[in-house]
Amino acid sequence: MRHRPLRNAARGNLPSEPGPFVGRGAELAGLGRLLESSRLVTVTGVGGVGKSRLVLAAAAAVSAGASSGGRAQEQERYCDGVWLAELTSVRDAALLEIALAEALGLTDHTVRPPRAVLAEHLAGRRLLLVLDGYEQLVEETAVLVRELLRRSPGLRVLAAGRRPLDLDGERVLPLAPPAPEEALALLVERVRAADPGFAPDVAERAALAELCARLDGIPLALELAAGRLRTLSAEQVLARLEDRFALLTGGARGALPRHRALRTTIGWSHELCTAAERLLWARLSVFAGRFDLEAAEYVCAGPDLPVGGVLDLVGELIAQSLLVREETPAGVRYRMLETVRAYGAGWLESTGDAGRLRRRHRDWYVGLATWCELDWFGPRQEEVAALVGVELANLRLALECCLDEPDGLHLGQYLAGTLWFYWAGCGRLAEGRHWLERTLEGGDRPVEYETSRLKALWVLGYVAALQGDAVASMSALYECRDAAVRSDNRVAAAYAVHRLGCLALVSDDMGRAGELLGAALERYRAVGELNGNVLMCQVELAMAMAFQGDLAGAAALCGEVREVCEERGERWTKAYALYVLGYAALDAGDTAGARRLLTECVRINHAFHDLVGLVLALELLALVTAAEGDPAEAAVLQGAAEPLWGGVGLRLFGSGYFNAPRLACRERAAEALGAEGYAARAAEGRGLGREVLVARALRTPGERGGAVPSPRPSGRGGPLGAGRGRRVAADQP
Repeated sequence: MRHRPLRNAARGNLPSEPGPFVGRGAELAGLGRLLESSRLVTVTGVGGVGKSRLVLAAAAAVSAGASSGGRAQEQERYCDGVWLAELTSVRDAALLEIALAEALGLTDHTVRPPRAVLAEHLAGRRLLLVLDGYEQLVEETAVLVRELLRRSPGLRVLAAGRRPLDLDGERVLPLAPPAPEEALALLVERVRAADPGFAPDVAERAALAELCARLDGIPLALELAAGRLRTLSAEQVLARLEDRFALLTGGARGALPRHRALRTTIGWSHELCTAAERLLWARLSVFAGRFDLEAAEYVCAGPDLPVGGVLDLVGELIAQSLLVREETPAGVRYRMLETVRAYGAGWLESTGDAGRLRRRHRDWYVGLATWCELDWFGPRQEEVAALVGVELANLRLALECCLDEPDGLHLGQYLAGTLWFYWAGCGRLAEGRHWLERTLEGGDRPVEYETSRLKALWVLGYVAALQGDAVASMSALYECRDAAVRSDNRVAAAYAVHRLGCLALVSDDMGRAGELLGAALERYRAVGELNGNVLMCQVELAMAMAFQGDLAGAAALCGEVREVCEERGERWTKAYALYVLGYAALDAGDTAGARRLLTECVRINHAFHDLVGLVLALELLALVTAAEGDPAEAAVLQGAAEPLWGGVGLRLFGSGYFNAPRLACRERAAEALGAEGYAARAAEGRGLGREVLVARALRTPGERGGAVPSPRPSGRGGPLGAGRGRRVAADQP
């Protein structure tokens, strides 16, 4: 069957180029030809030769051609977009598949292996996957790429690394430094970026050309030299390089090995730094990916490097092209190129101070997670989500440090547990479970660390419940509850009872869910606990009440939650309260009120990448649309929600309670459209990408030209009456 692209789906995630792409026309054309004839193309070369910039330029050209104005063949080949996975900061092989899924924008709440999720997602798609910086996991990357290519006939991979993947069918493009004239153009352009008035005369251009030749034209070396040309002339830079070249080559003036030329340039840049700049360079090497000024000040400052001077030193390293300044969703961050970072890491190891700096780094990110957990229950929720997303590479590094240190396991349990809001609230269940299980593998720890272990246990139980893994969830939660009772930890016991109630709720045991959730709320009140978890417990209790017919009580309880959330600025839990309120409003026949509540719910869940909340709200909103008199649009929304269930993990298709809106919508829309008409519109919906689906769901009847809703009876005769409480043996589209 011929593949049909995801209409209006996201077309990729390529970043905008930081500056003009200079030269490399022949290499770019050659790379394009290789991509036409092979499904796996790898660009190889020494560090700093420009592999990343070349593959990004090629990918951008492919993306532009596929989206508009390109050849029909190219549009078909890459109709599902071009996606970049930056793997430089991934050190744990178990996170490789998770990193690729993240790059592709996948959210999966199931217990399926991430590799299976990737393969399923890519199986019917035509896209280009760009892999950059896989050297530290080359064997694992090769195995994964081979499997994905085998199972996904429409997939093409463009990789950049210092060595090939060595797979059958791989075409390798060894990247040499640019031609002399291109190297000179690149150097001049980089100097002009800092000094727009830079206009070298003939003699200066000759000196610059000699400088390019001495540096073998390696782009990173030229970048570093450009930083020096802000204060030195080309002749002065050449003179200072001469001694280093002679030392490393025994005085020979022949062509240098390229790796030595780059290392020489980095080493020369290192020598030209002040002692304080060199010290900061070495200490910054403990960061993974991006970092902010506050983190740099905490981790790197000390008696020999005053905190007040770090900002100026960062500015100097930026001026010398040793650091890059970037804008991120969480604000300004700094990044060190991997080759430069590795050089600094070598110096840090030689000082014997690397272990202390890694622990400082770990402590900063444990503190950051602590503050983020507190801020999650407040108006900065979206900022917190963005912040943790930007800092994820460093948080992973901190977790690894906890696992590597003999006395750090309890910190790892604390950190993995403290990030519960990110694992559960931002679509990161698989990664959260990975870290929670790893930190709990060490067995029992001294009593003074029991609190951290108990927190990791109840969070693991929560994550497993959301994944639909009842056995693992119960195991962790019972262990947590029993240990909490033995140690008289009333807070941990409350959380364990709460999450057991949550598990009963998603398992359709509403009577037991009500008992456990009510008991958990009493325990929370007894210990004075109030946060997003406590409010979510109230919402979950309200769901159990609503599903058992007490809609008035459920609405009252969620009305209280909504008020507290609005007081605090909390939005994630509020979205679930809005779902229950929308459920009650629709059951009462208030379609306009239900739509207002549910559209806000959809916006919030989509912003947080909460797939569970999103799909539940979308299905209820589809029923609202049917009740408004637009069965065709309801069928489209219902069909569009169906593929989302594949990534949810909760086995709710068979739930007599959570499935009621879905059944009611299908029955009502199919009655109006006929079986074939409903199937056609639902199939149309299944082809929508998530962004388009959300935008379409948020349209009002007036915006889509829908029918005016007719009055409906309230209570059990309302829109929800047809499906509530019915157990579903099988679910067919």
